[in-house]
Amino acid sequence: MESIENARLNGKSALQIAYRKSVVKKLVFMAFCVAVVIIVGGYSATIGSYYISVEDVYAILWKQLTGWGVVDPQAAYIVVQLRLPRIAGAIVCGFGLAACGAAMQSMMKNPLADPYTMGISSGAGLGAAIAIILGFELFAGAGIVANAFVFAIIPAMVVLVMSQVRKATPTMMILCGISLMYVFSAITSLLMLLATPDDLAAVYTWTVGSLSKVSWDNLPTMTTVVVLGSIYLQYLANQLNIMSIGDESAKSLGVNVERKRLICLMVITLMAASVVSFTGIIGFVGLVCPHIVRIVMGSDNKFLIPGSAIFGSAMLIVSDIVARTVVSPTMLPVGVITACIGGPLFMYLIMKNRKEAW
Repeated sequence: MESIENARLNGKSALQIAYRKSVVKKLVFMAFCVAVVIIVGGYSATIGSYYISVEDVYAILWKQLTGWGVVDPQAAYIVVQLRLPRIAGAIVCGFGLAACGAAMQSMMKNPLADPYTMGISSGAGLGAAIAIILGFELFAGAGIVANAFVFAIIPAMVVLVMSQVRKATPTMMILCGISLMYVFSAITSLLMLLATPDDLAAVYTWTVGSLSKVSWDNLPTMTTVVVLGSIYLQYLANQLNIMSIGDESAKSLGVNVERKRLICLMVITLMAASVVSFTGIIGFVGLVCPHIVRIVMGSDNKFLIPGSAIFGSAMLIVSDIVARTVVSPTMLPVGVITACIGGPLFMYLIMKNRKEAW
C-alpha cells in the first residue's frame, strides 16, 4: 500500500512539474512578444523623412513621462504627436482584433471564425462608403467614424437576433454573417461605381485598412473599449474552455451556452467595430494570430486570449513598419501587408496541420 501511495504522489508531482513548465513556457512567450512590441515600437518611431535615432526616441518618451531631461522640441513634436499615435493605434488594434479572434474561434468551435465573420467589416465598409461618396452622416460632424461604427454593428445585431429567434447553431450564425457580408459588400461596390476618382481612392484606402488616421483624439475611445472588452473575455476564459467541447457538454456542466454566446458576441462586436471605425478593415490579424499562438501555447483560453492579443500587437507593428518602408517614400495601407503575410502563413498552417478535426 505504501508503494502504491508513493507512486501516486510521484505521478502527481510529475504532473505538477509538467504543468509549471508549461505555464513558464507560455509566460516566456508572452514576455517575448511584449519585448518585441517595445523594441520594434521604438524603432518604428524612427522611420520617416525626419531622422530620429532610437536613443533619442526613448529619451523623448522618458522626458514626456518623467519631465526630466532636455530634448529637441521639433523631434519631440514629431515623435509624440505624429508617430506615436500610429504606433499606439497598431498596438491597440492588433490587441483587440487578435483577442476577439481567439474568443470567436473557441466559442464557435470553428477555425475560420474571426471578428469579421459576423459581417462587421463589410458593414463598416458600407458605412464609410456612404459617408465618403454620398456625404450622408448619421451624426452631424462625426463623419466616417460614426457611420462605420453603426453600420458595423447592424449585421452583427441581425445575426444575434436571428440566433435568438431560430436558436441557430454556431455554424448557422457564421453562414448568416457571411451572407450579410456579401450583401453589404455588393452595395459598397455599387456605390463605388458612382464615386469620383478621389472618393473612390478614399473608400479603397479605408476598406483595406490604414493606421494613418489614428490620433490622440480617437485613441482613448478605441483603447477604452478594447481594454474593457478584453478584460471581460479573459473573465469568460474558463467558460469558453467549456463551451469549446460542445454545447451539450457545456450545458451539463452548468453553463448557459446561449446566454454566454450572446453576451460574448456583443462584446466582440463592440470591440471590432470600435477598431475598424477608426482604422478601416485590417484583415487576417484576428484569424491568423490565434492559430499561431495556439501552436505554442495550446488551447487554454486563460493563456490563449492574452497571448493572441499581445502577439497581434507585435504582428501589426511589424506589418506597419513593412508598409511604411517597402516602397518608401510611399506608404502602403497596413491591411495590404497583413493580407500578404497572413494569407500564405495561414495556408502553411493549414497544410502543416494533418488532423481531420480542429
